[in-house]
Amino acid sequence: MSLRADGSAVSAASVTCLVQRPASTIFGMVKRVLLCPPDYFDVVDHKNPYMSGKVPVDRAKALKQWQALCAALAQNGCEVQTITPAAGLEDMVFAANQVFAGSAPSLGKFVVPSHMVHESRQREVPFYLEWFRNRGYKVIDLNLGSDHLEGHGDLLWHPDGSRICAGYGLRSTRGGVEKFAAAMSKLGIAVVPLRLIDPFCYHLDTCLCPLNDEAALIYPGAYDPDSLKKLCGFWKRVHEITADEAHRFMGNGIAVNGSYLTPYLTPHLREILHQEGLKPTLLDTSEFEKAGGSLFCMKAFLPE
Repeated sequence: MSLRADGSAVSAASVTCLVQRPASTIFGMVKRVLLCPPDYFDVVDHKNPYMSGKVPVDRAKALKQWQALCAALAQNGCEVQTITPAAGLEDMVFAANQVFAGSAPSLGKFVVPSHMVHESRQREVPFYLEWFRNRGYKVIDLNLGSDHLEGHGDLLWHPDGSRICAGYGLRSTRGGVEKFAAAMSKLGIAVVPLRLIDPFCYHLDTCLCPLNDEAALIYPGAYDPDSLKKLCGFWKRVHEITADEAHRFMGNGIAVNGSYLTPYLTPHLREILHQEGLKPTLLDTSEFEKAGGSLFCMKAFLPE
């Protein structure tokens, strides 16, 4: 179902009339994106409900799926950059989580290092920090202590750059988000805390996907009632996806330069994308789904 910010339903016809311009300025200008090759990708423990470990990872198939994502991003106008994977860090391929990247007029390009819940993932952070430092990014170290913050998994820019949506409750902690919000406030950037409650949507990027500066995919069941109400107020058009669609990572897609990259496509999702003027591109991520991740998890857009 599609909703306006006031909660009233929007018909397909009225949505089409509301879409008067393509893609948002931020998504429309995306040029550079960071990915990590899946050389050491594997499922070796149980970090989320998807990680049963019952079916082994086919690393050759995973590489083909990763290469297809790189090709799709390049075909949509992105310059794909890569970081060298490190042996023993099987989840390093999920490049969205190790830092939060952004830019501000008073500081320039910056990153905020993550403090990951799982120790094996925390060991990925120094490699990403080195990559960004070597390219001139300033580092904002929050001294998170016992709190957690998991990069672009839980911290999503609004496409118009006006605010950052911040998920907490399952991976990132409320304290981590509060410390992040305090740091962003000094840069003039607003942060909107959102409490997550569905273990299958353990990161915000599984249940919120901005499509442009006016519309977003949202899985309502992932949020507590107050957070859902707050979130819906920031979009002219809210497109609800089902639990099945969310748990199959259809809300973990990538909206980029007029396309929507997704691992699956239901008639419902196809209609939403049509309404928003986005062309669906199907990309198989079945190997990475064994680790609880899909397309959005595997990349980090870099600020210009």
